Amino acid sequence: MGLLRRFFSYYRPHMDLFILDMTVAIISSLLSVVFPLLTNYLLDVPVAQGDVGGMLTIFAIMLAVYLFQMVSTYIRIRWGHILGVRIENEMRQDLFNHLQDLSFSYFDRTKTGTIMSRITNDLFQIAEVAHHGPEDFLISILTIVLAYVFMFRVSVPLALISLIPLPVMLVYGIVFGGRMKERNRAVRRTIADVNVDAENSIQGIREVKSFAQEDFQEKKFSRSNNLLKKSRERMYKQMASYQAGIGFMRELYYLITVAGGALLIALGMADITTLVTFTLYVSVVVSPIDRLINFTEQLTQGIASFERFTEVMDIEPEIRDEEGAPDIKVKEGKVEFRDVTFSYDEGDGDVLGHLNVTIEGGQNVALVGESGAGKTTMVSLLSRFYEPTGGQILIDGQDITKVSQASLHKSIGFVQQNVFLFDASIRENLRYGKSDASDEELWQALKAASLYDFVASLPEGLDTQVGERGTRLSGGQRQRLSIARVFLKDPPIIVFDEATSSLDTESEALIQEAFRRVAKGRTAIVIAHRLSTIVDSDRIFVLDHGSIVEEGSHAELLSRGGLYTKLYSIKKDMI
Repeated sequence: MGLLRRFFSYYRPHMDLFILDMTVAIISSLLSVVFPLLTNYLLDVPVAQGDVGGMLTIFAIMLAVYLFQMVSTYIRIRWGHILGVRIENEMRQDLFNHLQDLSFSYFDRTKTGTIMSRITNDLFQIAEVAHHGPEDFLISILTIVLAYVFMFRVSVPLALISLIPLPVMLVYGIVFGGRMKERNRAVRRTIADVNVDAENSIQGIREVKSFAQEDFQEKKFSRSNNLLKKSRERMYKQMASYQAGIGFMRELYYLITVAGGALLIALGMADITTLVTFTLYVSVVVSPIDRLINFTEQLTQGIASFERFTEVMDIEPEIRDEEGAPDIKVKEGKVEFRDVTFSYDEGDGDVLGHLNVTIEGGQNVALVGESGAGKTTMVSLLSRFYEPTGGQILIDGQDITKVSQASLHKSIGFVQQNVFLFDASIRENLRYGKSDASDEELWQALKAASLYDFVASLPEGLDTQVGERGTRLSGGQRQRLSIARVFLKDPPIIVFDEATSSLDTESEALIQEAFRRVAKGRTAIVIAHRLSTIVDSDRIFVLDHGSIVEEGSHAELLSRGGLYTKLYSIKKDMI
């Protein structure tokens, strides 16, 4: 009942359309049972009496009924579908908004294809049920009930005989409907797996081709695609059994009614007019039975999809603002890690262990260490993308767990190695740093990021499309565009997470020049792989297995002959 209550809560903002749809559904049901009644009267009175005028009157009434039915069908189909579309739109927006609120840990453990399947496929199925579900159920039940009211008025014995197959059909539908629901769940899971494999292959197409792994990807996709094929084949096998059984019972329903009517005529308990009327009413009843069959199929698919929808909506963000949390006030940009510990999963070892680091406001510091030492984890915790398992992180003396996340994120600018650019224009990507930035401000940011001349040389300038994930730009250009975006954001703290790895010397020089401009007067934290990135740092922190083992300037650390010296001697121009 809780699931249904949640589902119907989405009808409340659209109650006017819902009432219109249900009202027209009631009218449609009433009109559908009028025709057999008029036929019964036509055969009993005007035809029996040879009253041509009476017959014409009945025909005119029948025509009017059909015209009203046409109008009601138009209203029901048009506005009923609009109701479904609006509910789907609202659910999709709720789901998308909720995804924006979820913590990074959810996205770490959930495949993108699975998420996309819920946003698209599942919500389409829910929309179908939102439109057809209540309407089909009401029309079907009301039509069957009204038909039998009139059937009992015409002939109680024949009405009782025609009722025999209905309970069997109902039980059959319930039993097979449950099985269909399980099959639909299985299909939904395999669709998500196919989406994941397809998305991974498309996003990684350059790696696939460069390593000549097309055959491997095709075989991998073929496995998940064949699992989907088998899953759908099993579902359709179940569906075929279901529909074939219901179809047989529907024909049996006709047979029992005709046989019962013929027997009653032979016994003198009914006449041919009664049998004709009942045959027409059986046609009226069969149509809502077919509708109920389709409704059951849609309902099983819709329930499976809505359950998956609610599964995501019920996930609570692991990181929430405290009620009434104030905005952070950053003046100097001093950063402190006080006895900070962290592990990604409960039970796993600590990635950071009792970390104590102080970065003075306005300092340019570097984090150095081998892969997995905890450098990226540190800056992720600073932005509160994850929550420490122990200790405190402070900015200008303010505990970051006590301030609003939105204000914290606005205070920190990120330039990452794998820069994400949206499939849009340079202008739109830049304005992600400042949504109301003027063109003049955009050009100033490009100049600060050593990208002015390049963009100015493009035929479309700021309106140049960068392609999906910025594929039309080089790696260095993407990073400089990211720096320009941070320049527009104007945060007091900047993080360069491995921002100059895998670049040629010219690109590195341009990025270093851009970095010096943007970092001036701000607290800058650099995670780097090359010596040129960190030799001028005010302070260098050397991490090993989640702990600070050394700190000092470049010269000081080299003179000590510790881990930093070892890393320097191994990587030299890669640190």
